[in-house]
Amino acid sequence: MKKPIIPIRYLLAVACFFLTVLLYVDRAAISVAKDDITRDLNLTGEQFGWAMAVFTLGYALFQTPSGIWADKKGPRIVISSIVAIWSLLTAVTGAAFNFVSLIIIRFLFGAGEAGAFPSLAKVVYKWYPLTERGTIQGLNFSGSRLGAAFGIPVVAFIIQTLGWREAFVIFGLIGVAFAIVWFVYFRDTPEESSHLSDEEKTLIVQGRQQPSVGEVENIPFLTLIRLKAMQLAMAQYICSNFTFYFTLTWMFPFIKQKFSMSVVEASLYTSIPLIAGFLGNVISGIFVDVMYRNGYGKYSRRIPAMIGFALASFGMVMVTMSNTPITAVIFLSIAVFGADMTLSPSWAFCIDVGKKHAGAFSSTMNMAGNLGAFVTIIAYPYLLKWTNSQLPFFYVAAGLSFVAIFIWMFMSSDEKLIPDR
Repeated sequence: MKKPIIPIRYLLAVACFFLTVLLYVDRAAISVAKDDITRDLNLTGEQFGWAMAVFTLGYALFQTPSGIWADKKGPRIVISSIVAIWSLLTAVTGAAFNFVSLIIIRFLFGAGEAGAFPSLAKVVYKWYPLTERGTIQGLNFSGSRLGAAFGIPVVAFIIQTLGWREAFVIFGLIGVAFAIVWFVYFRDTPEESSHLSDEEKTLIVQGRQQPSVGEVENIPFLTLIRLKAMQLAMAQYICSNFTFYFTLTWMFPFIKQKFSMSVVEASLYTSIPLIAGFLGNVISGIFVDVMYRNGYGKYSRRIPAMIGFALASFGMVMVTMSNTPITAVIFLSIAVFGADMTLSPSWAFCIDVGKKHAGAFSSTMNMAGNLGAFVTIIAYPYLLKWTNSQLPFFYVAAGLSFVAIFIWMFMSSDEKLIPDR
């Protein structure tokens, strides 16, 4: 095979980046449509909170099954299937006619998206050398932040121009098209692809992580959650998601209401912290790989995550002292930058420990994180209702990030999935 101008694994990275952009455009659209949906479906603020939260419940409950599915069937079939499923459900969201129908659609939508990042973890395990793992994971998650950042103003424009129902249909059709292209061109391993040069194929195969000798085919769920590495990964990911999911769900309504902004103006302000999240992912991913290449194996995961959680805690505390939209957005940006710095090391850690079971390991961590996100989305409107203040929520988020700094002190990727007998 003639050597391509651009290495195929880099083109694959672009495709994965676009996948995560699409993932979060579809996910964030409902927050922009809040006023229109609550008006048309006659919902209260708490009911709308449940509609957003039930997505994360479906997403969390189907994480581990989706990860195991990706490990068994490979990311070609799994990603094609789930993108088609969630895209159709995105379009169907536009047909919701009351609270119950919206809840059902959103739960199924969350279940449909569940396999995305576990499948991408499997792509990273098979397609990239260890020295590129952090950067690729950072790029994957940065796409999700850009998707939300630029998707929110686009969704706001489409809603104002065509209507909220039409906006969901448009994004659903884009997703179906992506699913078809992925199935046609992607292969589960570089060995199966006819597009790579021999040089690139050798570089990947020799540089990627190798399965452990005697590694078993199936890992029971109870075995996974008994691992100390798994328990710590789950705990810190709950802390990370508590901050991030606020930005994805309630940040837009928070900024719009607190500073009395129009939909478009609030969408532009809301996009800034998400762009900061994009930068946090990219910088952290590069930081992880630079430390790893210089011989700081476990610290290449630990240090970036600890710095990220420190910034997240600081930013959320400072939001409570902000009285202008500019200062609020600056400190939200610091918080989101920090929270997103923790993602690349978290998922790299999962692949380190999980190896060929990277899908199952990472999806179990993600399951816990999204159960935490479910609590986050419900906690915000109820804390606001009970205390008549937004401050308690931000203090809880800051406290969890502070605790996560200490959790990372005890995380080590040396633990084996199946102990030696």
